Amino acid sequence: MLRYWTAGESHGKALLALIDGFPAGLTIDNDHIDRELQLRQGGYGRGGRQKLEQDKVEFLTGVWQGVTLGSPLTLQVVNNDYKLERLKELERPRPGHADLTGSIKYLGSIRGVLERSSARETAVRVAAGALARQLLSQFGIETIGYVLELGAMPIGRGDSLGKPVSQVRALRDTSSIYSVEPDRDKEAESYIDRTADEGDTLGGIIEVRVDGLPFGLGTHAQWDRKLDGKIAQAVMAVQAIKGVEIGMGFEAARRPGSQVHDPIHFDPEQVNTPNLGYVRPSNNAGGLEGGMTNGQSLIVRAAKKPISTLRKPLDSIRMEDKGSHRASYERSDVCAISAAAIIVEHVVAFEIASALVDKFGGDSLVEMKARYDLFQQMARQR
Repeated sequence: MLRYWTAGESHGKALLALIDGFPAGLTIDNDHIDRELQLRQGGYGRGGRQKLEQDKVEFLTGVWQGVTLGSPLTLQVVNNDYKLERLKELERPRPGHADLTGSIKYLGSIRGVLERSSARETAVRVAAGALARQLLSQFGIETIGYVLELGAMPIGRGDSLGKPVSQVRALRDTSSIYSVEPDRDKEAESYIDRTADEGDTLGGIIEVRVDGLPFGLGTHAQWDRKLDGKIAQAVMAVQAIKGVEIGMGFEAARRPGSQVHDPIHFDPEQVNTPNLGYVRPSNNAGGLEGGMTNGQSLIVRAAKKPISTLRKPLDSIRMEDKGSHRASYERSDVCAISAAAIIVEHVVAFEIASALVDKFGGDSLVEMKARYDLFQQMARQR
């Protein structure tokens, strides 16, 4: 089983991720991971901390001469902007954050809750996901995340669904907000600027697409191993994500079955592709049926709420005397939807890699590839 845990607070010296179950034999591309970390720090509307941090990954365990050993991997991302004991306690909890609930749950300080619940922690989740993407690429599986909506502004995906992921990524990376319609950037930037001038914040909707998936990742056999459930949990566990859809999502509830389910056809010319020749004229299921991948592209959407820290704070109370006050203000972004697109892409990538290891896992990458090829050969004979 491939899984990971994170440790560290946003005010601490470093963030850590411990990954267990990663196969031996993968040559790690640190530069690729660092590029994804830089993308996470980018996007129009970010705050001052992103100018201070220069995120880079360092492997502390589980690697020998740049190749994974099969033992637990420890990834580290250093915090340049750490303050430790110099940080003051917050007197007034901020609505929308974990401040009040966390301090009551743990009977401790707001500051301790704030620093751990911060989205700064997602830096090592992106690093773990970027490593997982390198494993996926060995099997021809590619991922891409992008902004679909910015606040009340629909952006769309243009004709990106008909293009290879490499082309979509090149398009996204030219956009200041990480959409696949960069000609909308100026309009989006103006929207973010107006929101900032009003002392307010913006959220949005992200879409993640995964291509090259084989049949059968995940399972119908037990509820906690269904891949759609695992993906939904991973995405919902990203800070500020309030909703997840797969494929048609909530729209499927509004239509009759004849307009929802994807007909099955067979194209013998595609028999040697991951879909084994089973093709669909639509992909309303989003690549998952019965908790398993069905050879189609995986489509996941996530709704991110606006950032909770406002320059014009909402009403709150002072913990000492419970008197009414404005909420505390901490340095923050106006809009982090672009970063969220990178984060959600990478947590999805990790769950796909985990399902791949479950299905074809062995101690080494060589063994995984042999099992993958054998399965594809046997499945084609059905």
